[in-house]
Amino acid sequence: EVIQFAAKGGYVFGICNGFQILTESGLLQGALLHNKNRKFICRNTFVVPQTTNSLLTSQIDLQRVLKIPVAHGEGNFFADADTLKSLNDNDQVLFRYCDESGNITADANPNGTVENIAGVCNLNHNVFGFMPHPERASDTLLANEDGLAIFESILSLVKA
Repeated sequence: EVIQFAAKGGYVFGICNGFQILTESGLLQGALLHNKNRKFICRNTFVVPQTTNSLLTSQIDLQRVLKIPVAHGEGNFFADADTLKSLNDNDQVLFRYCDESGNITADANPNGTVENIAGVCNLNHNVFGFMPHPERASDTLLANEDGLAIFESILSLVKA
């Protein structure tokens, strides 16, 4: 049913294991492999949007660094060279891991993901996968509201 919903243009957003399911179902390109260090990772990471051409990122400044936690053992996004070229050429890379200043570096990559990719979308820009957990960074009680930027971006277009 989710595949049919997406095929009709419905929006689908998979976070963490949801992202993994979207790749395994073929709704998103690539695969999520075991973390490079083979350990479960649970910590804050920094991500920077790569496009404003998506429901998740349309209202986020491309220079804004978001602090969003990850909690996964299989968060290592992998895609072959042709798929990576396609993702980049078609504006499908949504976020990349970065340092606190927005620099996309190997040290900022928590899990070994190719090209520091933290989130992607499909060619139609209606199916989204994101490894970090914005819902865990969306309230003052959680001491982090950076994830709200993603949800506010979604709401701004859904309300329009």
